[in-house]
Order: sequence, then C-alpha cells, then structure tokens
Amino acid sequence: MDREKKTVALTPDQESRREFLKKSIHAGVAAAVAPALMGLMPSGALAADAPKKGGHFILGAGAASPSDTLDASQLTSIHMRQLNWQLKNNLIEIDHAGNYVPELAESWEATADAKQWVFKLRKGVEFHNGKSFTAKDVIHTLDYHRGKNSKSKVKALISDIDTVKAEDPHTVRVVLKNGDADFPGILTDIHIPIMCEGDTEFKHGTGGYILESFEPGVRSIAKRNPNYWKEGRAHFDSVEILAIQDVNARTNALKAGQVHAIDNCELKTVHLLKRSKGVNIIKATGKRYFALPMFCDQAPYDNPDVRMALKLAIDREHLLKIILRGYGTVGNDFPINSVYRDFVPGVPQRTYDPDKARHLIKKAGFQDHVFKFHAADAAFGGAVDAGILYKEHAAKAGIKIEVVREPTDGYWSNVWTKKPFCASSWSGRATSNMMLTQTLYSKAKWNASHWKNPRFDQLLVAARTEMDPARRKAMYLEMQTLVNEDGGYLVPLFADFVDAVRSNVGHGPLSGIYELDGEKASERWWFKDA
Repeated sequence: MDREKKTVALTPDQESRREFLKKSIHAGVAAAVAPALMGLMPSGALAADAPKKGGHFILGAGAASPSDTLDASQLTSIHMRQLNWQLKNNLIEIDHAGNYVPELAESWEATADAKQWVFKLRKGVEFHNGKSFTAKDVIHTLDYHRGKNSKSKVKALISDIDTVKAEDPHTVRVVLKNGDADFPGILTDIHIPIMCEGDTEFKHGTGGYILESFEPGVRSIAKRNPNYWKEGRAHFDSVEILAIQDVNARTNALKAGQVHAIDNCELKTVHLLKRSKGVNIIKATGKRYFALPMFCDQAPYDNPDVRMALKLAIDREHLLKIILRGYGTVGNDFPINSVYRDFVPGVPQRTYDPDKARHLIKKAGFQDHVFKFHAADAAFGGAVDAGILYKEHAAKAGIKIEVVREPTDGYWSNVWTKKPFCASSWSGRATSNMMLTQTLYSKAKWNASHWKNPRFDQLLVAARTEMDPARRKAMYLEMQTLVNEDGGYLVPLFADFVDAVRSNVGHGPLSGIYELDGEKASERWWFKDA
C-alpha cells in the first residue's frame, strides 16, 4: 500500500517532465485499486466515520437557471456541476490532493514529445441505458466538443486535437497538433465527461446515479446506480438538488434540516451559523478567485492607464477583511495562485495606491468619467457590497464609480461577458494552462476582458510543450507579468470555499477545485447514521 501511494504521488515536480512523459502512467493502475483514492476510507479516518450506504441526500444549490441543460458542454451553474458528476464520469479525475487518478481510463501514456497519448479504457462499464462503454464513446465525446459547428464552452481548450482513433474497443489514441504535457489535466474538466454515443438527451452516463427527473432552474432527482463500477462511492440511495439561490433561504433550509448541505455560506453570518445545533461549517482552500474584467477593446478600458488606475484604486486587504471575513487571500490581477504547480513568485503584490491611481486617471483624461460597475451576488457572495466598497476606495483617488445592481436571475447570461466592467468569479482548473486558455487566451470564448496579446498567446502555447521545468516557469512568470501590468483582468481576491452540512453528513478530505468537495459531494459523502 505504501508503495502504491508513493507511485501515485509521483509528479513532474519530483522528476523531470521529460522522464515523466516517457513513462506509461502506471500510477493510474495503482490508483485504481488504492482504497484511499477510490473513496473506500479517507486516510486517517476512524472506523466510526467509515462510509455507510443509504438515505436520501438533499443539497441546496445557490446557482441554477431555467436555461440549464444536461449537455455538459454548456454547463455553468453549481446545480449542473453537481448533477453532471452524479450522472457521468470523465476519463481522468482529480483527487482531493490535486493528483490525476484514473476514472474511465485505467492508465495512459505519452510519447516523449507529448503529441500522442494512448488511453487504456476500463472494461465492463455500462451506461445507464445498458450500453457498454467503449472507445467509440470517447471518440464521440471529443468529436462533439471539437466539431466544426460545436458551441462547446471548451472547444478552444481541445482545439489542438488532430485525430482520435480506436486501436481496439478499449484503447484510444489521441494525436495532438502540438505537444501538451498537461493534456490529461484537460480531460478532467467538468465539461468533458464521457457521453453515450447515440444519447441525444445527454442523460445517460456511467456515473453513480441515474436521473429520475430534472426541472431546469428548480430541482433534480437521481437514484443510485445499482451497477456502478466504482467501488466505495455513491453511498446515498438517492440525491435531490434544490435550486435555492437566495443565501438566507438556503441557510434557513439547512438550519431547519430541509436540506443536508449548502454551498457558499453567507460570510457575514457564518459565525452565527457555526453556533447552530446540528450544523458543521466546512472550508477548503483552493483556486477559486473573484475577478472584475474590463473590455480592453472598448473605451475607456482600452486605455492602459485607465486599467492600471482602476487596479490601484481598490483596497484588496479591506475587501478580504470585509467581504471574505478573512476566508481567502489577496489577488494580484492574475488568475493563478500558489496552489498551482506552475505559479512563480516574483511579480510584486499590487497594493492600494490612491495617489498613483489619481495621477494615472488624470493622465488618461478620465477624471470626470463615471465608471459603471455591474454586479449581483450571483457573481459571488458579497459582490454588490464589494462594488460599494470599491466605489469608496476609488473616490479617494478621485475616480467615480457607479455600482449598477443587476438581477441575480440570468446574471451569467445577460451581464458576464456582455457588460464592459462587471463582477465575476471562477473556480479552479486542473492546470495553469487550462485556466489561462479559458480566460485570457485571445481566442477563448470566456475571455471576459477581451484582452489580446500576441506575446502572451505565444508563451501560453509554447509552455504546453516545454519539458524543461526552469524554462517553463520562466514562461509563466513572463505571462504573469504581462497580465498583471497590461491586462484588463482585475483579480482582487482568492476565496476559500465555505460550505455547510448537517452534522450527520460524513466526508473525507475535501477538494478545493470547486464548491462542495470539488462538486463531487453526491458521490463521495455519506450519512453517518444511515
């Protein structure tokens, strides 16, 4: 067992990337049988806390929309992220410690240049409709996202795939146009679960739960898959997700025992919730951040001095204290923090400097301009309050900000990427390259700041195939510097995930990639008294 754990923990940081890529990642095979990674028993857990089967688990989700769809390529809300991984599996998943571990792929290996990847698929797995899982389903899934007419949110993320072919029913070879050392990480993305070929309704997966009903923006119910292939997971008999977007209503439902878990507690009152009988607060440190993107191709934000003035006019430490109640860290206008392997310290932390901000806004000629900042608490808890505080901070620099309160419903469809200056938030991604590709790459669909920098794009692409760790880190440092100094991506805070559960809910170590244990609460958690 100790030997298996050491094998699984082996990463490119512990050996050269070149040697890492030359190997078949047989850690995948080891992880497939390691009980701690497959959820049988969290490391160090007491026997009394061991997972038990049974019960109807109800989750109160703080983000949902009537436009939600079972098509994972389009999902954005917490409701759909949870439901997605109830029903479906990826080829590879990320454990609570950030390691890549096998899911529908038992193992994978790459050529030395990271251009070709071979995945050995798990045998004996069935979709909920009884169809056997094979290489055809993997090909169907990847082709769906990368097709010419695809509208997938992650089309740009996998656009470098050249061909996908089956070598036999349980072996897939993926050939990339350019090498990508982080390609397995891409396949962990929540938008890329394996779809059942021929399932046009997107409801049949290989996951631990089978869909019974789904009302977009309202609720979903799923029952345990009796033939689930993954041992030690999917403990509940059934899972219900209720869309409760109002945080006070969500909190009251938890306190009253109407739901067993909620995401994103109201930090202003979390100290009171801690005192509630039968309630536990759970916290996970991860990669989630708040961002205030500005359209760099639209006046006045197309002026670099304006962008810098707005970055200097926000008091990050004050926001951390008031908005997050200390549950997080200050950001430095870059979406990567020290949790990521490729983060490189070296760019000085930006601090509140109203005098310099005043100078720059006057230099740009916008001292009389009123900057409209659009926000709703759908963006992140306290987003409107953060806007009001920002307005007060900026006023000391002679910068005028008007906070436009937007409706919570439809915020992600009608405001984010639509308004030139707004509040937003992102959960983490498996790799730095994935996050930057989705948020700052000039061709990215979710480039909410409309920032386009040829040098940044060049470095981002080159870093994917750079085998030398020192050179790769130098590339990420330059990318960080470019975004920090010139980008329209104001990132003031990284936030801890602060969720809450009823005290009879058991769980192991928590993942910080998304809310609620990396959005896998339904699969990983259990009732202690079931």
